[in-house]
Amino acid sequence: MVSIEYANAYSEVLGILKYISKEDYEKIPNSKIELFETNQNKDYIFEYNPNKTLDEQNVSKRAKAIIAILFRDYWATKIQKEKIISKQNYDRMKLEEEKKAKYNSDNLFKNDDKKIVMDNTEKVKN
Repeated sequence: MVSIEYANAYSEVLGILKYISKEDYEKIPNSKIELFETNQNKDYIFEYNPNKTLDEQNVSKRAKAIIAILFRDYWATKIQKEKIISKQNYDRMKLEEEKKAKYNSDNLFKNDDKKIVMDNTEKVKN
């Protein structure tokens, strides 16, 4: 059982895929299409307008991410795929650097000029 967010996103993706060329549709493995169909929210009604961008419609971030992955894996040229992967690796590296800086053990336990309350008495730690 998938979350409602993913179930709705799969419904959106299936709605969008109705508007791509048969050639592009056939590049997607049947197992992926079956995953989307099996796990979609059949009660969720999504109307896709091919004359508008995804941003102009109420397409979820998850559905946009799935479409982006489908593009990268099945429709992008070799050069496009290399650029996408390079950008993803760069973004991942930057995120890791930010996490390391944020959760650096040297910074986690600093109490510079913070008050510590003990037995209802305030004391300033130097």
